[in-house]
Amino acid sequence: MGRTSDAKQKILGAARSLIEGRGYSALGVAEICKAAGVPKGSFYYFFESKQALALAVVDEHWAAQKRDWTRALGGDAEPLRRLRRLFEETEAGQRAVQEGCGTVSGCLFGNLTLELSNQTEAVRERLQEIFEAQIDMVEAVIAEARERGEITATDTRAAARAVVAQLEGQVMFAKLYNDTGRLSPLWDNCRALLGATAA
Repeated sequence: MGRTSDAKQKILGAARSLIEGRGYSALGVAEICKAAGVPKGSFYYFFESKQALALAVVDEHWAAQKRDWTRALGGDAEPLRRLRRLFEETEAGQRAVQEGCGTVSGCLFGNLTLELSNQTEAVRERLQEIFEAQIDMVEAVIAEARERGEITATDTRAAARAVVAQLEGQVMFAKLYNDTGRLSPLWDNCRALLGATAA
């Protein structure tokens, strides 16, 4: 039983690494299995298709990211400080990947959105759900900041959507230019979007 579970995790890990490095469309099942060090039959034991694998990779990545976002946006600090912490941790994460492999990986969800949103409906729908969940998390913090009189934005949903879009766009630019410095304006841009009233 242990070996079976290990094979599944090896496939997921190899697929995620390959998708982050090269994208989804160019990958074949044989290449994924070779990178994972498992026989091709193991792939179809766990996943009925490459699309099913992509969804599993997305779900596994979101579970980890959701834990990180919950921790960053939670706690007793002032709401805008918690939002800034999310940006700082995003920048630090991208920098760590760049230091490890030489390139900025970008956001797995953003990368797949650009590549697959017009091709694979199941993946597109799942990515929509994830981005809406991110917006929910950010909106809760923005609503708290509004109640405290720390921002002037009145439509908290629209503001949260703009913040998540700005975060995603800056990460995309960091990948495009292979420069994590592109993430530095995140906080000032966010303050402007929200109409922050204090330093």
